[in-house]
Amino acid sequence: MPIERWQAMAHTDPMDRQAVNEDYERARRTFHQLLDSASKADLARPTRGTKWTNEQLLWHMLFGYMVVRALLVLVRVFGRLPRRVGKVFAHLLNAGTVPFDWINCVGPRGAVTVYGPRRMGAAFDHVLDALQRRLTAESEAELARGMHYPVRWDPFFQDYMTLADIYRYPTQHFDFHLRQLTLDGGS
Repeated sequence: MPIERWQAMAHTDPMDRQAVNEDYERARRTFHQLLDSASKADLARPTRGTKWTNEQLLWHMLFGYMVVRALLVLVRVFGRLPRRVGKVFAHLLNAGTVPFDWINCVGPRGAVTVYGPRRMGAAFDHVLDALQRRLTAESEAELARGMHYPVRWDPFFQDYMTLADIYRYPTQHFDFHLRQLTLDGGS
């Protein structure tokens, strides 16, 4: 679908906040169930289709929600600037895909040594609570504000995404990676 038509749809359809909150709560329950039921051996097991362990992938899934807080700031800034500025910014970020991919790959390896399962669960709750409060406070006009994104950074990034799309993003990311876990709850 041409971007202009997609943008028009994104700006006219009101966001179903209840559905997003329900998805967040489903992800929360799933995340805690996975952490609570996994042994040290389970967490150390390799995942499907990644170079991470289950524990590292769980952290990456948490990070998908954490990064949304930064993305919300970017939308608020670049959504007020001329579109060409956002396109240039997205182009620059796409050019930096190789260092981004490297950091994205090694980040979870270091993060799990700091976080561990208990802190990951608490961090997941904290970030979801913050996102839900912010989503509740958003106006429809703000939810329709958007910007261009680096499509090479994540398969769920579109060329142009609204604030509403960004609130939906982390659960798409979570569900995708859930299938890669080799824990009983992820299969």
